[in-house]
Amino acid sequence: MKTLSLISFSLVMGCLLLSCSKNEKAVPIKLLLTDNPAAYDLVNIHIQGIKVKMNTEEDNWISVQAKDTTVNLLDLQNGVTTVIAQDNVPAGVLKEVRFILGSDNYVVVDGIRHDLQTPSAEDSGLKIKIDKELGETLNTFVLDFDAALSIKEQNGAYKLMPVIKLK
Repeated sequence: MKTLSLISFSLVMGCLLLSCSKNEKAVPIKLLLTDNPAAYDLVNIHIQGIKVKMNTEEDNWISVQAKDTTVNLLDLQNGVTTVIAQDNVPAGVLKEVRFILGSDNYVVVDGIRHDLQTPSAEDSGLKIKIDKELGETLNTFVLDFDAALSIKEQNGAYKLMPVIKLK
């Protein structure tokens, strides 16, 4: 755990130094993930990447440093969070965050694994509106991925219809 923290810190500092050398104004952001309680045995979400949209002239999606990981949302209950992305982005207003999901998303109900269908999430990603002005220092955002409200069972199939809020 300490090694992972040291590596993360080193990556952030390296990006900070690179950003400063380009004479572009950049500010650090950190995205944390948490979850409200849900009545499932396990809810695994495969996050392949994270992108952000700023209010810049280009209005393009910017990839931020995020590791390809699978997160059990139920491990993130009762105030527990995990860092899912941390990077420098252009100064301004953070408009949206986009989760790019992989194909290994599933829920375990009464000991039985059910793949989660993720309509369009694997292509375009899950978008969350933020609309917050970024400050000069570290900007931390906690995103609550509500597993209880996000999973819908229909005729034995489970669908991921994400409900994600900024806390």
